[in-house]
Amino acid sequence: MNKHHHIWIFFTGALILTGCDNPRTRDMATHFTHIDSLTEVYLNLQDSLHTAWNLMINDDNQKIKAMHNLLHELKISAQLDPEKAKSLEHRIEQLKRIRYTPKSMSNPDLVAEYDFASNSLVSELISLSEAHAAYSYNTTMQKLVNQIRQAEESIEHYRSDYDSIVVAYNKFIQDNKDHMREIDHTSKVEKKPLFQMVSE
Repeated sequence: MNKHHHIWIFFTGALILTGCDNPRTRDMATHFTHIDSLTEVYLNLQDSLHTAWNLMINDDNQKIKAMHNLLHELKISAQLDPEKAKSLEHRIEQLKRIRYTPKSMSNPDLVAEYDFASNSLVSELISLSEAHAAYSYNTTMQKLVNQIRQAEESIEHYRSDYDSIVVAYNKFIQDNKDHMREIDHTSKVEKKPLFQMVSE
């Protein structure tokens, strides 16, 4: 090891030792450790929100798929007026296009309108199916009706789970508003809307 290496190691060691004895350096280290901890909590909350949202949307997509399949069963039975079938098909296809997003649901009217459109279709399709002459022995139709009903029941649980995470997320932002720029550099962090707003 040459003389320059000895000097460099000594200089680096001196800096480290000096840093440890410097209260300002200790405070900065503590601050950064605190920010790291907060960032980890924040990222976990974001992951939880993402997962809860995807579970909820997947449930809704399964319901829409079952509605498509149920309409297909009604169409092939030749007991459904072609114009009526076409209208129902169009309304089902519209659902995904008019569905709320994590941002647009800040307007509770949008969620209420989507729910009305979806619930109306569910009621109409199930009524048509149960009035069908073959419904009592058509196990495919019965299975699809049950899938739709189960998805309808599940959506409230998924929304409740999502809301509970949003409450924790919003509280975190409020409690740590002075540090949010250090925690999230990517965008302006804002509180998220709740589904609870729709029922209020």
